[in-house]
Amino acid sequence: MRIVLSPDPILRQRAEEADIADESLKSLAQQMAETMYENNGCGLAAPQVGVLKRLIVIDCDTESEERNPITLINPVILETAGEWETEGEGCLSVPGITVPIRRRAFARVEYRDLDGNVCTIEGDGLLGRCLQHEIDHLNGKTLFESCDPITRIAALRDYDAALAAGAQPGEVAIA
Repeated sequence: MRIVLSPDPILRQRAEEADIADESLKSLAQQMAETMYENNGCGLAAPQVGVLKRLIVIDCDTESEERNPITLINPVILETAGEWETEGEGCLSVPGITVPIRRRAFARVEYRDLDGNVCTIEGDGLLGRCLQHEIDHLNGKTLFESCDPITRIAALRDYDAALAAGAQPGEVAIA
C-alpha cells in the first residue's frame, strides 16, 4: 500500500463509519499492518492509505520482535486523563520531521474488533499518544493541526525542507 503524504486533501477529511459486516475490512487491516511495519510505524489510520473509513491499526510494543497489531474499527475516545505532556511525534504521512504535540498522558478508547465485538483499550505513554494521534487522522487532523500556531509555522518549514531532501515514510528526521 502507498502511504498518502501531507498535504494530500484526503488527510483533512473526516473518515466514514466502517460497516462491521464488510468482509474487506480484514484484508484492509492486514495490508495496513504490513505497511505500518514496513515503514517502522506504531500506528496507521485508513485515511493514510487513501481509504476514508474509521479503521486504525496499532502496535506500540517496541520491546518485542513479535508482531501483534491491534485493529480498531470505529474507535471513539471515551476519556483522556493525566498530566498534559508535550512530546515529539512523527507521522508516516509527514515524513522527515518530529513535531512537539501536547496531549494528555492517558487515553481510553472503545472500538469494534474484526469480529464485531465491542472492546476497550486504554493506555498511557506511547500507547495513549498513539491512540489519540491515529484517531485524530480519522477526524481529518494531522500533526500540523495538533500543534500550537508557532510550532506549526516551524513544522511546515521543516517539512518542506525534509521533502526537498527526499524524506520517506518512517523517517522522523533528515540529517
